[in-house]
Amino acid sequence: MIGFARRNLLLFFRDKNAVFFSLLAVFIIIGLYALFLGDVWASNYPDIDNIRFLMDRWIMAGLLAVTSVTTTMGAFGALVSDREKKIYKDFNSAPISRSSIAGGYMISAFVIGCIMSFVALILVELYIVSSGGKLLSVVAFAKVVALILGCTFVNTTIMFFVVSFFKSNNAFATASTVIGTLIGFLTGIYVPIGALPDAVQLVIKVFPVSHAVSIFRQVIMDVPLSKAFAGAPAETLIEFEKLMGVTYYFGDTEVSVWISILILIITTVICFGLAVLNMSRKNK
Repeated sequence: MIGFARRNLLLFFRDKNAVFFSLLAVFIIIGLYALFLGDVWASNYPDIDNIRFLMDRWIMAGLLAVTSVTTTMGAFGALVSDREKKIYKDFNSAPISRSSIAGGYMISAFVIGCIMSFVALILVELYIVSSGGKLLSVVAFAKVVALILGCTFVNTTIMFFVVSFFKSNNAFATASTVIGTLIGFLTGIYVPIGALPDAVQLVIKVFPVSHAVSIFRQVIMDVPLSKAFAGAPAETLIEFEKLMGVTYYFGDTEVSVWISILILIITTVICFGLAVLNMSRKNK
């Protein structure tokens, strides 16, 4: 299993196009935010102290969650390529179990997702410092690292299920482009969730990855929010958090961190089970 995962890692990092396109969503989000989105949203709240630093942290949280989606999907390109070239028949005839093959694909995708997410974390921290912000504290940084590992594992199982339907590189490339473009909207990164219609808000709230974004925001924006709303009424902070998707509400009920974690765990179990079932069915 480990040897098979190593083989997939080498295939991915040797393909410069695969590495670039797996990070394309990251470049697009940073570019849009640096060019105009950051100024647009910051200008809406001129009365809040350090609003640009607060918005930097807001986009950073979404970016880290999205990166683990797009990079793990790109990592599963080896699985699709093996299918299209019928290489999987060689694997099936070799003395290696199907569970080891599936595990190898998942391990390599998880490792790639983690590496790329840490690269994104470093790039965003450098961007924030260069624009006048401050680095994460040691405690917050440790929490973010743990969240990256957990979020990447969840997204690895989701992408494993999605990719299990593809047999050709063309279809996979098209799906990667579509998902990479839509993921920012599905997680409420380009436009705050509170500014969207109720129907769209509901879609975002039931989309599992959005709950990973919410947890990232609660950790990463904790200190900037405390400073920005120091002395302000509690209702003001609550309304801002609802508007920006820091916390989600169904009606008047707040979705706690533990409920979001439970949603992610259930999603992981379901997607992994369905992916294994789909792979077994297709290989018969």
